[in-house]
Amino acid sequence: MDQEPGNSGKRLSRREISEAVHDLGWRYVLGVVRTSVPVASLTQAAEVAARAVAAAGDGGEVSLWMDLRRDRVVLTLQSPATGWVTPLEIELAHRISAVVSRLGLRTDAEVDSRGSRSVQMVELAIDALDIAAIRPFWKAVMGYGDEAGASGSTDPLVDPVGQGPAIWFQQMDGPRPQRNRIHLDISVPHDEAPHRVKAALAVGGVLLSDTRAPAFWVLADAEGNEACVTTWQGRD
Repeated sequence: MDQEPGNSGKRLSRREISEAVHDLGWRYVLGVVRTSVPVASLTQAAEVAARAVAAAGDGGEVSLWMDLRRDRVVLTLQSPATGWVTPLEIELAHRISAVVSRLGLRTDAEVDSRGSRSVQMVELAIDALDIAAIRPFWKAVMGYGDEAGASGSTDPLVDPVGQGPAIWFQQMDGPRPQRNRIHLDISVPHDEAPHRVKAALAVGGVLLSDTRAPAFWVLADAEGNEACVTTWQGRD
């Protein structure tokens, strides 16, 4: 998916976004910047969340969403108006990392097995002959909605509460019997992708194509079911 931004706000390239937050421990993945804060308890997670909300302020709170667990807080920033990352979200990442640091903690994307796994975003890709005919079904059955500025008959779908994977539709040229037509796209930090691909191949995975790497690698399990490891690179 990885849609282009809307017209509001300054247009930032993927590289500009990535470089602006990389040293803070955030990573650009699939239209958002995301980080993880390791914590020792749910109480500490709640304290991190409260400080992050205060740092965002009334003007930035709408761009921030969080997942609180007893061992980590996952923080995500994206402009709801554009479905992209604007200079505001970059500023918020800096503010939030600063308040987290003052708590004696860190914002960390947990790349290369520094944690249980790196930050990531997952998409469900559905191959279809007639995307407009099947999109309403998936929208209804999943309870999903349109992306910001993308409500066309072939556009992706997103979970309005941000919990489930986004769904995008890939146009087929003709029927493909005996081949899976639904696959996962796992969007990871650009510096995590080589480790993730290597790990998948080490346990019996098959590399089907790396011709579009580092934008994406096409992998398959031992029975041919496909998944793609994707990054922002090679897309600007």
